[in-house]
Amino acid sequence: MTYKADFSLFTILFLFAMSLLVSCQSSHPDETQANADGTETITILQTADIHGQLLPHQEMFIEDGEFVFRERGGMAHLQTIFKQVKAENPGGTVILDGGDLIQGSAVAALSEGEVFGPVINAMDYDFLIPGNWEVIFGSRKMREVLQAYGKPVISANMYDEASAATVYPPYLVKEVKGVKLGFISYNDPEVPVRQNPSFSKGLVFKQVEDNLEALIKELKEEQQVDVLFLVTHIGISKQLHLADQEYVQGVDFILGNDTHERIRQPLKRKYAQVLEPGAFASFVGRLDLDVKNGKIVGQRYELIEVDPARYPADAAVQQVVTEQMAPYKEKMDRVLGYTTTPLYRYLVVENAMDNMITDALRWKTGADIAISNGFRFSTPIVPDATGKAAITYSDVWNMLPVNENVKTGKATGQQLHDWMEQELHNVFAHKPLERFGGWVIRFSGMEMTFNANAPKGQRVQSITVGGKPLDLQREYTLAACRRSGEPDHMLCRMPHAREPQVMNYTVHDVLEDYLKNHGTVAPATDGRAKALDLDTPVLSQLPKVDYKFR
Repeated sequence: MTYKADFSLFTILFLFAMSLLVSCQSSHPDETQANADGTETITILQTADIHGQLLPHQEMFIEDGEFVFRERGGMAHLQTIFKQVKAENPGGTVILDGGDLIQGSAVAALSEGEVFGPVINAMDYDFLIPGNWEVIFGSRKMREVLQAYGKPVISANMYDEASAATVYPPYLVKEVKGVKLGFISYNDPEVPVRQNPSFSKGLVFKQVEDNLEALIKELKEEQQVDVLFLVTHIGISKQLHLADQEYVQGVDFILGNDTHERIRQPLKRKYAQVLEPGAFASFVGRLDLDVKNGKIVGQRYELIEVDPARYPADAAVQQVVTEQMAPYKEKMDRVLGYTTTPLYRYLVVENAMDNMITDALRWKTGADIAISNGFRFSTPIVPDATGKAAITYSDVWNMLPVNENVKTGKATGQQLHDWMEQELHNVFAHKPLERFGGWVIRFSGMEMTFNANAPKGQRVQSITVGGKPLDLQREYTLAACRRSGEPDHMLCRMPHAREPQVMNYTVHDVLEDYLKNHGTVAPATDGRAKALDLDTPVLSQLPKVDYKFR
């Protein structure tokens, strides 16, 4: 009788255990099948263009044609996502960042990027690449900061001018779950043109095609890589172009960066698929690949929003962030003025934030026209329930990441017209390789209409200055900021300005004086720049592609 009782108990326990096993298997049928037939799942997590944003911040979205704002981002919140995904796919997750990390905020500038070494060291990144802004504090400082990451850094086209050697290894090979992954990295060859020339002194940037074929062959044939990625910081137009070139055969994905595009499904091109995961640590791109016998047999992609309410801060990383920011907090939190309207970028042609900046520059200098670069970055400043939002010293660094002295000069109407044509071509060139830099140049005191899709040299349709048509023979006064390392006659990339003069105050001084004088401002878009052949608002440079920024 005792024996029968024990047997019955054993049987019950056995059946219960088997039912649990069947239940677990049926809840993850794909995973069970994958393990059974030798398929392995590899997960790639990608961040890009964080631009010095260590903490959660306001982020802009578009819903039903309207702009809405939500809190997103934060490095400690990123780390929580990293840990969760690694727990889901232990031993099968690779995490990378695509550059423009150490610049774009007050704490970045005040520390010359040094705060990021301890932060990245505390996070689960497997490797990182430099972007076009990593050079902002000079070549030597860039190397020091990136070395402090304590993680591999790769770039195949950055060379030391003195030694002619590559600054970083050109690629990384990593075996994950028996699958051999290869990652080749490229920074923007136009860095010395896009940035102040002095920033990249001592560095040489070569073209992607100079060594890409040889590196693909090395990784695919000699190292027997199963899945090959390019991690490129060259902008979405050039990344799509690259994916259509025959010499890119062998590459599976281009993990793109630079243009802050929020691509939510891979853009499939002739030879490779292209991704780009937003900016400011507001998003993480997650690519899951099912690999069998060295071949991709399935894929899934998700652009994860870094919602602090959903992903609480990782305590260890948050402690490092807080410690690194502490010496600068009082200075960063100083309030300079207030806005009653939201200030944000993202708009390719015109935005209220840059209208305020150029209005302030013209107010200070008395110039006919004030100009600012077409910067892509800066997190939004959004009024709260009181109807106002403080504009802090930290916000000024977000808006204007380079605090150069103001520079004035003179140019004829013909020079202005020709320069605007070139700047519009930089943004809307039909040939992707001719596009570079940020968005449309920003200005005050001038109005311009243009056709973005017109041929080169024929885009400008009208320009008025001070309400009057541009006089090609007349000389106008201009104000912009100096770009360290450029010739004296250059004014914000415009050549041959007459009577150039560097003022004894910086662009930050101008904005601080403007806000002190005005107290509360309400900047808006007013049509000073208008694309006649594009729907408004213009949120992306991508023509004829099945993608919409949202």
